[in-house]
Amino acid sequence: MINFNRQYDLFKSNDENITESNPLNDIFINKKTIKEWQSKITNHQSNIFKYGYKDINQTSLFEPWSEELSESFNPIDLTPMPLNFWKWPKAMHEGPAIYFVMDTMVDCGSNFILYIGETISAEKRWKGEHDCKNYLSSYSDYLQKANIATRLNIRFWLDVPIKTKERRKLEQQLIRIWLPPFNKETRGIWATPFTSQIN
Repeated sequence: MINFNRQYDLFKSNDENITESNPLNDIFINKKTIKEWQSKITNHQSNIFKYGYKDINQTSLFEPWSEELSESFNPIDLTPMPLNFWKWPKAMHEGPAIYFVMDTMVDCGSNFILYIGETISAEKRWKGEHDCKNYLSSYSDYLQKANIATRLNIRFWLDVPIKTKERRKLEQQLIRIWLPPFNKETRGIWATPFTSQIN
């Protein structure tokens, strides 16, 4: 698997005085740029949402995906939950899971996956520190500054292997198919600006 140590920054700044402590104070990404970035992702993912995994064009960065993944599985069928679900008094999902952090382009209704992860404990994984939480915070801030509505949610797939090695293998297959921009394996493909500003 290719590991991008430093991703390409689509929005390089010539201002050397940008403070590292809070770059959002000085950096603005305009609405057009953000919408184009979202559209590239939805263009790739929309056909998978519609038609499943058969006949998708696999990116050459990865090995071909395994036939073990059911073509009928679709993350859109999973129940959406708010990102702060872990604050609820009763856990909605427990045990091993693969989870999908998703957003919706409100103006056209297109759903897209921002991140795919796996966990042995669905009720605990999102409570602590998590790089994706930082990316989502940065992403939300940029969208708010550009006056773009967001409908972030998280969905858990519980019908997954109990053994961690098998679950991670399935997670990697899903990442290879969907190419979610906040996963480290794929950030370089989309030149994701929301992650490079906080690395």
